[in-house]
Amino acid sequence: MTKFALVGDVGGTNARLALCEVETGTISHIETFSTSDYASLEAVIRYYLESQKQDVIDGCIAIACPITEDWVEMTNHDWAFSTSKMKANLGFEHLEIINDFTAVSMAIPMLADSDVIQFGGNAAVADKPIAVYGAGTGLGVAHLVHVDKRWVSLPGEGGHVDFAPNSEEEDQILRILRGEMGHVSAERVLSGAGLVNLYRAVVKADKREPENLKPKDVSTRALDDSCIDCRRALSLFCVIMGRFGGNLALTLGTFGGVYIAGGIVPRFLEFFKASGFRAAFEDKGRFKDYVTNIPVYMITHDQPGLLGAGAHLRQTLGRIL
Repeated sequence: MTKFALVGDVGGTNARLALCEVETGTISHIETFSTSDYASLEAVIRYYLESQKQDVIDGCIAIACPITEDWVEMTNHDWAFSTSKMKANLGFEHLEIINDFTAVSMAIPMLADSDVIQFGGNAAVADKPIAVYGAGTGLGVAHLVHVDKRWVSLPGEGGHVDFAPNSEEEDQILRILRGEMGHVSAERVLSGAGLVNLYRAVVKADKREPENLKPKDVSTRALDDSCIDCRRALSLFCVIMGRFGGNLALTLGTFGGVYIAGGIVPRFLEFFKASGFRAAFEDKGRFKDYVTNIPVYMITHDQPGLLGAGAHLRQTLGRIL
């Protein structure tokens, strides 16, 4: 008889729940719920499990917030809960609550060639360290290392390291943004809001007044060539994505590959392919040769959070990925 576990990928707006086949990792019965329609995460889980009519006693939920203790408070929603109490209330034997980028990193060993697009470098080296990052609402970062037949995710807040410009144009962007907000983290330029910040800084650098644009406005105007400022901002975004990815590669020697996740880059894939991304990734001075062979992949799998939550749980239950 097939044994299923519950997996979830929960953000501020939507909660995606699914069943994971414990032996194979196959994800099925995916449903998306609006978080505003339910009083708690436990309530939406109960609703989902009742509709599935499966005997589920194990679960793993990925949530877009730091996970440090038993008590979990969502960053972009008012749900808060005790993991141990929810586990007891649901009658689960195992309930893992993990960070959303921990889940994305754990998905990587499960990806097929058809789930990624490669940007330069050679083939990934098996079982070597991996980095994953992605621009969306914020800038998520995690690493993945292989230790004694197990994959270990190393989560952190790498998106909040300093923005490190490496050209006169980027220096100018930093000066303008520092004047507005003080400390300028990488997330301030590599995120949806970051794309708007880049546009605004580009316009201000020319001593003009920027329009009040949203991230989608910037990317749309860049792609249809209706705004040169937006096109410059999007070009800068791609270059800075490359520099940041190259920094991750240097930090942990990620010969297993650097992976891009998140919702922004796929929206302008052709622009990204033709951008200065890969040149910036390799622009490491004396260590250019060190990073040249390291491949970069963009994840195209539509549910890496659910896939990774399942992988994390299956490994916890003793399966080898």
